[in-house]
Formats: sequence, structure tokens, C-alpha cells
Amino acid sequence: MANLVVHFEIHASEPERLIDFYSGLFGWQFAQFGDAPYWSIDTGDGAIGNVSGAAGHGINGGLIQRRGPRPDAGAPVNGCNVVVGVDDVDDLMRRGIELGGTEAMAADDMAGVGRVGYLLDPDGNVFGVISPMLSDGTMAMGGGESGS
Repeated sequence: MANLVVHFEIHASEPERLIDFYSGLFGWQFAQFGDAPYWSIDTGDGAIGNVSGAAGHGINGGLIQRRGPRPDAGAPVNGCNVVVGVDDVDDLMRRGIELGGTEAMAADDMAGVGRVGYLLDPDGNVFGVISPMLSDGTMAMGGGESGS
């Protein structure tokens, strides 16, 4: 098996609050494992949902009860962060703020990469959103023009 990232976990002081946040923002589905303070996250069609190592287009994850204090505002990242591929970075950034998140880094075009922005969820976890489409409608990754 290749050394691919196949799962992520989000730590939550108030799990239901983050379940509502991520469900509302990305449409992710959550399922609790029995009575344990752990929820599997189904990120949608195209995510790998198997253990055979077959290639997929994304990964699923989990949400777990935080076992300590939430991150302090302005503190550096302590751990890994997740970057989610989306169609419209600016729209998702606005929606994330409406749902109780805060802007960590404003959306910006990155030459050769795409449009990228970062938010803090309501528990202070940082995550990014990225699209290959720049603000002028051109595609940064994969070359070519937008689908006009």
C-alpha cells in the first residue's frame, strides 16, 4: 500500500456544534460510533470508503471529543490542518463565517495553485479551502481556461 493520507480527525470541545458547522458548510454526514464520543465523517461521493487501498478522489474522517483545552485565539497551529477542495472559495468563506467560523487568512489567488483561504471553525481548529479557479475565472492548476 502506498503511504497516502487516508483519514483525518477533527477535535471538538462541543461535538454537536462542529457537526452542525461542517454539515452546514460542506454537506458532510456524521455517524456516531455507539456511545463513544467519536463520529465518522462521510465527506461525499468520490471519497475512498474502503480499506483495500483503491484510489479515490478524497478521504473521509472522524470527529472526536477534545481531551484538553481548545486552541487559544491567535495561537500557532498545533498539529495538521485539512484543506478542502471546493468550487467557490469566496462563497465557502462567507458561508463559514455565517455558520460561526472566523477568517484565519483571507481568500487570495496563488499563481500556479489556485484560490486559497483559511477559516477557524467554532472550536478554533484551522482548515483551508482551495479551488483551482482564480478570481479572474482562469484555472491555475491543470492549465487551460475555465469552463466557459
